[in-house]
Amino acid sequence: MELNDLKTMLQIKQDDTKRDKILNLIIKNTKQALSFKLGLKVDDNIPTELDFILLEVSVKRYNRLANEGMSSYSQEGQSITFSTNDFDEFANDIANWKDENSVKDNNSGAFLFI
Repeated sequence: MELNDLKTMLQIKQDDTKRDKILNLIIKNTKQALSFKLGLKVDDNIPTELDFILLEVSVKRYNRLANEGMSSYSQEGQSITFSTNDFDEFANDIANWKDENSVKDNNSGAFLFI
C-alpha cells in the first residue's frame, strides 16, 4: 500500500502534503501491527494479497484521530462506536493466509503457575 492509496480513500488531494507525516506514521504502525499478526519479521513485506487490510485499517486509524482510547462517541444525535481491535473483521483473512503459508502463531506456549 502506498500513501497515494490512503489519500485516495480519505479523499485527500494527492498534492495536499500537510497531512503526509501523520499518514505515513499511520501506515508504518499499521504495517508493524499486521506483520506481527501475520508472524512476519518487521523487515518483511506485507503480502500484496493482504494490502487491502493495511489500507482499511489505516483508514480506520486516521478516522479515529483525536478519539483514541474511546470506545464510543456521540454528538448532536450522531453516535460512533469504535472496534476494540482494528483487525477484528480481518481475523479470518489473517488466519487463512497463515494457514496457507504455514505460519505458526508467535503466541503459543505454556505457563506454569506456582
